[in-house]
Amino acid sequence: MDGVRPYAVVILVQLIDAGMFIITKAALTFGLNPLVFIFYRHAFGTFLLAPIAMIFLRRKAQSPALSFMLLFKTFMLVLMGISIFYAIYYIGLSYISATATSAISNSLPVFTFIFAVFLRMETLKLKSRSGIVKLLGILFCVTGILIIALYKGPQLSSLNHHHIQLNNHEGNSNHESNHSITTWIKGSFLVVLSCVICSLWFICQGTLLKELQSKLHFTTYVCIFSTIQSFVIAIMFERDFTKWKLHWDMGLLAIGYSAVAVTGLSYYLQAWCVDKKGPVFLAISTPLSFVFTMIGSSFILGEQINMGSALGGISMVAGLYSVLWGKSMETKVPQPSIVIECSV
Repeated sequence: MDGVRPYAVVILVQLIDAGMFIITKAALTFGLNPLVFIFYRHAFGTFLLAPIAMIFLRRKAQSPALSFMLLFKTFMLVLMGISIFYAIYYIGLSYISATATSAISNSLPVFTFIFAVFLRMETLKLKSRSGIVKLLGILFCVTGILIIALYKGPQLSSLNHHHIQLNNHEGNSNHESNHSITTWIKGSFLVVLSCVICSLWFICQGTLLKELQSKLHFTTYVCIFSTIQSFVIAIMFERDFTKWKLHWDMGLLAIGYSAVAVTGLSYYLQAWCVDKKGPVFLAISTPLSFVFTMIGSSFILGEQINMGSALGGISMVAGLYSVLWGKSMETKVPQPSIVIECSV
């Protein structure tokens, strides 16, 4: 049962992220400012998590000692991997469609694997069976990204024709036509940049968790620091306080869902998964989020799914399970002593 748990956790994390992705895209299209959204998301999450963390930490006989340097490392890691990452990511999401953003996000496993090999946190043993399987998995992921980016193909029928009407200007299901080429390129670049930052977040998070023993402590600091940082970023770029008012609409639903399911639950699950299986194990599962998002976007938002997206999604899922299979072989079968380690 313990061996199955990490796999169940990554699937749950990707389901949560897919739900957040769909709801947030709808909220941003309704007019919610992405930077204001990020602040409220982390503020609500901190309000929810902080009392729970205090109760559990008080029950422990000894709380882990926290030095100034450890807090500083956590603060800087959160600034890079949460505050800046989400600011760039959601601004990019507001420029391009949900399907395109989700497709680009699948470059994350490739970036994470490259950084992990470069830092010798992962090895690519080219003369072992597991190394070949992992390499094929990465190639499957890259192939899937290229298929989605370069080949659209015929459109498939939407799963639900009674979808949410986002607004008067973007009511049709094919949002790509509503973006200029310049805006599309800008949004694509921002999402790619956010994936690079997030891959570094996964790598650095694994190192920091070895120093900070309590994952609940870590999750609490992530919420507190990200709330402060995201407020500063939002107030720098959005001075119109009418944009900060909350209403009973899709924006409030997105904030509530993100605070409870993502900030409160998913952060903890991600930290647990990175601690147990390493950063690449978590990052390589992101194609599942794309598949869940593609299906959910079609059913809820009425987005059209083209043949390229479907084929690319299948290729990336094949890559996911190839890499996981390769990693599982490393834990079960002793590897030969003479190997070639490929590092960037």
